[in-house]
Amino acid sequence: MTVKRIIILLACSILSVKGYCQSFDHTKLDSLFNDLQNHNLAVGGVAISFNGKVVYQRSFGKDQVPQTEYRIGSISKMFTAVLTYQLIDEKKLSLHQKLSTYFPDLPNADRITIAELLGHRSGLPNFTNNTNYDEWKEQPKSHEQLLLMIKNQKPDFEPNAKADYNNSNYLLLSYIIEKIYHKPYKEIVDQKIIKRLNMDHTYYGVKSGFQPGEAISYHYMNSEWKQDKAAYLDNFSGAGAIISTPPDMLKFINALFEKRMISKTSLDSMKTIKDGYGKGLFPYGDEKHDGFGHNGKTEGFGASLQYYPENKLAIAYCTNGEVYPKAQILDDIFKICFNLPCTLPSFRPVSVATSILNTYVGNYSSDDGNMQVSVANDKDQLVLTTKGQPFKLITLSDHEFWSMAFGFFFEFENGGKQLLIKDVDDIYVVHKK
Repeated sequence: MTVKRIIILLACSILSVKGYCQSFDHTKLDSLFNDLQNHNLAVGGVAISFNGKVVYQRSFGKDQVPQTEYRIGSISKMFTAVLTYQLIDEKKLSLHQKLSTYFPDLPNADRITIAELLGHRSGLPNFTNNTNYDEWKEQPKSHEQLLLMIKNQKPDFEPNAKADYNNSNYLLLSYIIEKIYHKPYKEIVDQKIIKRLNMDHTYYGVKSGFQPGEAISYHYMNSEWKQDKAAYLDNFSGAGAIISTPPDMLKFINALFEKRMISKTSLDSMKTIKDGYGKGLFPYGDEKHDGFGHNGKTEGFGASLQYYPENKLAIAYCTNGEVYPKAQILDDIFKICFNLPCTLPSFRPVSVATSILNTYVGNYSSDDGNMQVSVANDKDQLVLTTKGQPFKLITLSDHEFWSMAFGFFFEFENGGKQLLIKDVDDIYVVHKK
């Protein structure tokens, strides 16, 4: 065997698992984040590991560093699911146990199981819906007050009739965990997960406002980043109160899939997908790359944690300032990691013929009539106006445009008959009249 062949095989053993034998393009990832940073389109951090080893880490925008701590929102639900399955592994809880064992006064409690809470199949109302959440999100609420918000609303659907994402499910799971251990969730998650995995920059958020070391969230408006509000995290408990970093998040998900946190049987249960939902996990990837993980979002923060078992690839992404859609950024990261075809976005203006621009001129409306948009051509620059607010658009291609001052992206389809307005995670569709 030649020396060159030995070197190739050694490289494959380090960089690949189950058929993955090619390092990904670090330069392309750097290029993506450089462009996002230079155009004020994202602020945050990312870390990637193969076979448990961090192979890429990057902070971008403002004063971010690898130790910057982010609110990870609903990724906290993965921690709660692990704590729940630890109790199941210890025979202290069962997937078939009824909610009524712990909270008999809640709607349908005698018919809702732990499994249905884990899989978002309880039908219980979401405590952040129809409760004037924007008015109290910065104020502490007691367990009793939050439970009343669930109790006093009509259920959304019958237990196990379908799956529908709901913070109440994991709030209740965290309260059940507290009842079993006779300790606050904060102490339990710290003891059972955070300290166990040496997650030095991960903790449960209990104080008002942003704390030293914690990232401040921003929204982009009128060409500048403006500080967002800070929700009172303890109100969310196991549904969304964890603060962490991308490297620490990698420690957690690698330990989970290495079965160091729960049994194989419990992990298989978490991974079992029904109606698009697992139990503390969601499906990721494509038809050739099966992945599992969870996204998170809370007041100016966004996060994603993903794991691809066949390749032992883990991706952790956190942002405290979003303009360019997070879903597109994550899709680009995924494609680069697997060396799939990936054309990175260009945010540099291009020239487009006047005749093409003129096909987009006109009035547009949403199907429900609530959004009215007019588009004009002012000296070969499109100007879009909605609700009295004009947006001067930068031309990115013959059908894609960008409002640099406000961070919106616009895409015309079907020769200008349809317009997509993209605002971070939301897409609004209007049609030409």
